[in-house]
Amino acid sequence: MRRTRILTAVLALAAGLLAGSPSALAASTPEVTLAADTYTWKNARIDGGGFVPGIVFNRSEKNLIYARTDIGGAYRWQESTKTWTPLLDSVGWNDWGHTGVVSLASDSVDPDRVYAAVGTYTNSWDPGNGAVLRSSDRGASWQKADLPFKLGGNMPGRGMGERLAIDPHKDSVLYLGAPSGKGLWRSTDSGATWSQVTAFPNPGNYQQDPSDTSGYASDNQGIVWVTFDESTGTAGTATKTVYVGVADKDNAVYRSTDAGATWSRLAGQPTGYLAHKGVLDAKNGYLYIAYSDKGGPYDGGKGRLWRYATATGTWTDISPVAEAETYYGFSGLTVDREHPGTVMATAYSSWWPETQIFRSTDSGGTWTKAWDYTSYPDRSNRYTMDVSSSPWLTFGANPSPPEQSPKLGWMTESLEIDPFDSARMMYGTGATLYGTDNLTNWDSGGRFTVRPMVQGLEETAVNDLASPPSGGAQLFSALGDIGGFRHTDLTKVPSMIFTSPTFTTTTSLDFAQTDPNTVVRVGNLDSGPHVAFSTDNGANWFAGTDPSGVSGGGTVAASADGSRFVWSPEGTGVQYTTGFGSSWSASSGIPSGAVVESDRVDPKVFYGFKAGTFYVSSDGGATFTASSATGLPSGDSVRFKALPGVKGDVWLAGGASAGAYGLWHSTDGGASFTKLPGVEEADTIGFGKAATGASYQTLYTSAKIGGVRGIFRSTDKGASWTRINDDAHQWGWTGAAITGDPRVYGRVYVSTNGRGVVYGDTSDTSGGSGGGGGTDPTPTGACAVTYKITNQWSGGFQADVQVANTGSAAWNGWSLGWSFADGQQVTQLWNADYTQSGAAVTVKNVSWNGTVAAGSSVGFGFTGSWSGTNTKPASFKLGDQSCTVT
Repeated sequence: MRRTRILTAVLALAAGLLAGSPSALAASTPEVTLAADTYTWKNARIDGGGFVPGIVFNRSEKNLIYARTDIGGAYRWQESTKTWTPLLDSVGWNDWGHTGVVSLASDSVDPDRVYAAVGTYTNSWDPGNGAVLRSSDRGASWQKADLPFKLGGNMPGRGMGERLAIDPHKDSVLYLGAPSGKGLWRSTDSGATWSQVTAFPNPGNYQQDPSDTSGYASDNQGIVWVTFDESTGTAGTATKTVYVGVADKDNAVYRSTDAGATWSRLAGQPTGYLAHKGVLDAKNGYLYIAYSDKGGPYDGGKGRLWRYATATGTWTDISPVAEAETYYGFSGLTVDREHPGTVMATAYSSWWPETQIFRSTDSGGTWTKAWDYTSYPDRSNRYTMDVSSSPWLTFGANPSPPEQSPKLGWMTESLEIDPFDSARMMYGTGATLYGTDNLTNWDSGGRFTVRPMVQGLEETAVNDLASPPSGGAQLFSALGDIGGFRHTDLTKVPSMIFTSPTFTTTTSLDFAQTDPNTVVRVGNLDSGPHVAFSTDNGANWFAGTDPSGVSGGGTVAASADGSRFVWSPEGTGVQYTTGFGSSWSASSGIPSGAVVESDRVDPKVFYGFKAGTFYVSSDGGATFTASSATGLPSGDSVRFKALPGVKGDVWLAGGASAGAYGLWHSTDGGASFTKLPGVEEADTIGFGKAATGASYQTLYTSAKIGGVRGIFRSTDKGASWTRINDDAHQWGWTGAAITGDPRVYGRVYVSTNGRGVVYGDTSDTSGGSGGGGGTDPTPTGACAVTYKITNQWSGGFQADVQVANTGSAAWNGWSLGWSFADGQQVTQLWNADYTQSGAAVTVKNVSWNGTVAAGSSVGFGFTGSWSGTNTKPASFKLGDQSCTVT
């Protein structure tokens, strides 16, 4: 499947993010503390998830390896832990485009130096220009040289390269190939300043789709790679011979023999193709070039491999198959530096049955393949796949031959043999980074093992997040390209993505506040339903039925008790259903495309927002009424949520700098809103466990407060704010979603556009400023218990218990007691601790689910034994408080 890396929310917001000046602060400004709390930031582990178009090994220092991603920054390999360290988390909100890395170069003369050419889009979606970042400490810190043009880390052709190259003999000299007709650029002061090489004759002319009026597919892909011939220079003097690849099917390769002073088209070169990669074997005097008829990384229907003899000017077609047999382009080109006659390349655009990898040990004279057909559709593989560290890479598929699961990959534009270890190879795909440590088994007739080498490299675009108050799931995530996950342990890779159905992109998800076992998600799928439900806390799913006209996921909301749902899909108007979406009815009074959410207490109340107007339904989504509230943002860049435990308590964030922008609060179900003073900009809002002694849940937002952009927390209902991230942890754009954890004080989950799900834990476990201190209150107020026997067999049974806090204050620690009437005995219990004495059972919270916010619930399950009859308990007590039994 194709894995498109454009986040539409970013595109819609881009103009608002960077245009204009911030509005003036209101006269009454809340207290703002910046970086007053120490947070530890990590990723909820997914391992991979996106396209890795470039891998760069340093040529003079062993194990110094970098990887670039199209929207998720750059990474450096840590050999001791076999993990990747992110290098561009310091990219801030206003420079969000600099998380797209179009090229990367590691200095072999001074291995401490590394360079990254950054910029995500060349059209109006990214209003900022590109830049070249330079580091003298291996990416720990950076200096920036702004460019007078844009770069396209997420544009067509991003797998070609590398466009950025360092002169191997005079490392103060760098070249950069630019897109959009901007030509070839050079720096002579180690990347501090850049100027155009005016003598270079051809800025390129290839456009994926000249008719694309958006500017995305119609951009000229420009200069695509630079390669030095190190045999033509000496230390301290500029390398004489430089080769440059150009996105021009008739004039793809140019050469300079005087250190870039003059350039000429390489004589006798093949035409009709684009040169994706140009790799030089200086020892044998060969320039290898991988060609495709398209720019990639998705497309490519024909391809060739050529070898150019640098001494004689002879061109040789060394393609491993006849042109008529190709249905893909070639890329992923590499040379074994320890054995330069060994060359490898990939069929990067072979989507079916999967990618192919080719290997030659005689400079392209003969080739072998990673897999061959024996008797179609049967295959013989030279490799084995081990995805036990990232089991979701099977995508839950069970394909028919010749397809296999997991796949060897797709979009395989980067493939590199370790220059110090012929047995190690790494290559990027559209979903992960694979590698092997026994590659040379290929040549001896054995099998080499391919496994993910991606831990620490997190590259997903996050659309929505939800953290339920009970159940095995700690976090649900809605992701671009790979659907999403249910995390039961943030430190472990989930076993599988959401399946049944498997969305390419999940756009929205929600759980029922008082029954978190009920979960709904919606998303995009080429064919099939766009909505799915779970009744076991997201562990298993089943498809709903689409109403007529649905073309995309949109947003979805579950009622507080899970009895009904409201869905605002793409392609048709807002819909509602009772049950699990076997049939839908059109909602009235609310426009198509509205964002929808549910009240977290009243199961019949739903909310919507569109074009500056807030909408309310009190009949389960059948009819909506426009609120009279004024002053809300006029556009659709808005996210809002209702507070768990309090009916009608709604927070709304969003806007744009050209109009209303900030954070609003309603306590009357959206009939009116009050704008919080001092919050100049806000794009997300979420709730988490209340601070110790606080009477209100903790607020989290990605916002601009006190003139500073960051992630903020308030423990006193927005009266004061603490910035909890710092300048080293910004992650570019964080405007899609945020949520606190209802079970762990201070924990916050932050969406990023390319760096996955980031979560932070506070060092201030007491609650800090704005409501800290005090003692844990004893649970008081009303409670309700639902006791369900979910399975029963001769002599045994399984039950599920949900305990809802129907009072007005949070519980900090709870103990539930009941008595069995028929001699039942608990044999095993999970998600809580228990004791049983005779008929009396006492169940107490464990460390992670002791706090239950007002309006929230906590759940546990158990198995037991019985004989004769199995009557349900008639009454329950929370401490000394009798609970309603439902």
